[in-house]
Amino acid sequence: MFDSQSIKENIITNLKKTIEEEFGLVATEDLTFELKTPPQPKMGDLGWSCFTLGKKLKKKPEEIAKILAHKFKLNKTIEKIVNLGPYLNFFLNKEKWFSLVLNEILEKKENFGSSKIGESKTVIIEFSAPNTNKPQHLGHLRNNFLGDSLANLFNNLGYKVIKANLINDRGIHITKSMLAYQKWGQEKTPETEKIKGDHFVGKFYTLFEEKVRENPYLLTEAQELLRKWEEGNQEVWQLWQKMNAWAMQGFYETYKKLGIEFDKWYYESETYKLGKEIVLEALKKNFCYQREDGAIEIDLSNYKLGKKVLIRADGTSVYITQDLGLAKLKNDEYKPNLSIYVVGSEQEYHFNILFKVLEVFGFDWVKNCYHLSYGLVFLPAGRIKSRAGVAVEIDGLLEEVKKIAKGEILKRDKEISPQELEERAEKITLASLRFFFLKFSPKEPITYNPEAEISFEGATGPYLQYTYARIQGIIKKSQISNHKSRTSQAIDYSVLNRPEEIEILKLLFDFPEVLEKAALSYNQSFLANYLLELAQIFNTFYHRHPVLSAPKKIRHARLILIETVAQVLKNGLNLLGIEVLERM
Repeated sequence: MFDSQSIKENIITNLKKTIEEEFGLVATEDLTFELKTPPQPKMGDLGWSCFTLGKKLKKKPEEIAKILAHKFKLNKTIEKIVNLGPYLNFFLNKEKWFSLVLNEILEKKENFGSSKIGESKTVIIEFSAPNTNKPQHLGHLRNNFLGDSLANLFNNLGYKVIKANLINDRGIHITKSMLAYQKWGQEKTPETEKIKGDHFVGKFYTLFEEKVRENPYLLTEAQELLRKWEEGNQEVWQLWQKMNAWAMQGFYETYKKLGIEFDKWYYESETYKLGKEIVLEALKKNFCYQREDGAIEIDLSNYKLGKKVLIRADGTSVYITQDLGLAKLKNDEYKPNLSIYVVGSEQEYHFNILFKVLEVFGFDWVKNCYHLSYGLVFLPAGRIKSRAGVAVEIDGLLEEVKKIAKGEILKRDKEISPQELEERAEKITLASLRFFFLKFSPKEPITYNPEAEISFEGATGPYLQYTYARIQGIIKKSQISNHKSRTSQAIDYSVLNRPEEIEILKLLFDFPEVLEKAALSYNQSFLANYLLELAQIFNTFYHRHPVLSAPKKIRHARLILIETVAQVLKNGLNLLGIEVLERM
């Protein structure tokens, strides 16, 4: 099938052929053929820069562009070629272009924008990674949405995707909550207290932090509890298993609310021993050394990373110990072409060390590891706070945002049933949260304001849902609900000649490329902001040009146009993990 993307492929093939015929130069890897949209419509539909070719040929790029514009052979799709300085600009036949793009979207539907460039490749995306001593908070929310949507994007490109979650269920932070429960738990349970399991455990972690200010010796007791845990003390293990089970049950409930599932669960309690084995083996090979106090350390000063303890003097593991074990475990199990760690920017130093240690230890597959670092999340002063006043828990935030969403829905639909109000509010809540966290480049620190992000106007998820619902309403009113009846008519795409219609066409045409860019750059904001731009130009078009009241030929063509806009909005939102709504 000659699809819309074949337009670019055809231009590039003919461009390479023309270069070879005119300059005797066979296209090589260092000569890129990326076609870009010119900054202004009058400059053409697609453009190619001749700067790199000019350097290779030692000619002025303006001269090269002029020669190529003259020699390039036109076809039914390309109406005209001009050179504007060093750029070669292509003007496409709009009727042909509309026909190719819109018909492809109608035919492929939810598969429009997908590709097979990742076929036979595996990517493992490790994200979320909560600690079993407290509920997930606002930072985890950004992490969860980044990891989940990135998995969708890679899956869309044909990769085999493994969504992995590392549960941090051992360590001093865990024994702190255990010790507090031992001392002050009084055999209470989440059931007796009518509280979610992770919140219940979190109360004891917070209690420990309060008590240790009065009695610093509690920290020594918590460290002793960790030592007993690593020795396999039965009583300590029973308490650990009970409290972990409470925390995990709470996590499962939160993930269900967020619509997130995992393919693989790893537990730090099961990986740290493998990490120890790796370190001890490296010690034998003199990749690291043992200090006088018994701790095992590596010196990375030559890489400007300083020294790092890999195993403590008392024989217990540090965080990097289990990370070494997990990295090897993931590679042995999946042999991934790419292993992505979605972890906050405060851990950049940790991952620099982790990757360098793996390299020094001789694991060449570390070159396939990547740390997707993201910025911190803040709230405006005085906004939602947890009981401890330091973190915003996901469950409370979801309820707060859903309450705001319900208020917005009831302003517009006072007759809505309670069940539909609940369902619609949940979808709008997730759209608001997901889109907010994904519309920024991951590295950007961000400030979240619930009221602003629930709005049906502006750069929000609900605005995109509203735009999709608006299009569905127009199509329903057209009384042409059967897809076959619309496409069976001879559509005259030459009537779609308004600037806004052309702009919509170009955006639809760019969709597959945007998806590829968002995935391979690990930056979902490219897709999120593309969807905003598409929704905005659609709404501008709809305000300026009639659809249902337009003459018959134009009405039919515009109905097809807006249907394809809706399909692309739906495809893009689904990849971000957002459900569309037929009504708002």
